Amino acid sequence: MSRRLGRRGWRIFASAIILLSFVTGALAGPARVASINMCTDQLLLALADPEQIAGLGPYARDPRLSWSATEALRYPRLSGEAEDLLMLQPDLVLAGRYGKRATRDLLRAKAVPVAEFDVPRSIDDVKSQIRRAGDLVGHRERAEALIATIDEALSRTRAAASRRHDRVLTVSRRGWIAGGDSLTSSLLAAAGLSNAASDLGLPHGGFAALETIVASKPDLILIAEADPAAEDQGKALLLHPAIQRAYPPNKRLVIAEQLTMCGGPMLPAALDRLTAALDRIGH
Repeated sequence: MSRRLGRRGWRIFASAIILLSFVTGALAGPARVASINMCTDQLLLALADPEQIAGLGPYARDPRLSWSATEALRYPRLSGEAEDLLMLQPDLVLAGRYGKRATRDLLRAKAVPVAEFDVPRSIDDVKSQIRRAGDLVGHRERAEALIATIDEALSRTRAAASRRHDRVLTVSRRGWIAGGDSLTSSLLAAAGLSNAASDLGLPHGGFAALETIVASKPDLILIAEADPAAEDQGKALLLHPAIQRAYPPNKRLVIAEQLTMCGGPMLPAALDRLTAALDRIGH
């Protein structure tokens, strides 16, 4: 009897050790995580331990697009193709929902875990994604700290919110207009502003002609650069004399593209920049 009890005791002990190892591993997060999306790159950089980061996507080092470009220089640059990742063999890959689907499918077929992230449409979406990323890399406490920083910036923006409820048109390269279901629109709402995209018949965003942008006459426009250089035709639209006349500096809010392309560690800076821009033009 004592021998049987002894064996049973050892089985219970062994099971407990296995369970403890599993729980500890889950709390610590995967040992090596790769990202192939610019937005998940920045979440990974903000939340993971340096030694957890196995590689980052092709645009992680681009300072025009990535808030974390300088920090990204420390890590391998991946092409975003499945071949890179299959050679790397990470424990987890972070990817965007609208990236190359064939890459994600091939990784899954080869038993490489992939976590997909959608495009955040609001500040609340951003917070949810930060929490999810924090859980995936085993650092929920860092996620909550980042969310607290976002909430502090949000409080500052709301305290300084415009009482005029101006209509703002967000104009990007080639006349792209950000729609109402966008993160930019959520930032504007926090500042007491409304997105004028619906006035152009573009509630979900889209391209607008020069004449349409000028004729729509929003109270303000939101652009990425105060003095954009005409490097190509995409930027040339914002330098057109008609745009310059219709929207002089006191009708322009300027927030760098790297602050609004994604949701994550750059969000407090985006909110503070918006607040400062409104203050600059006297709103």
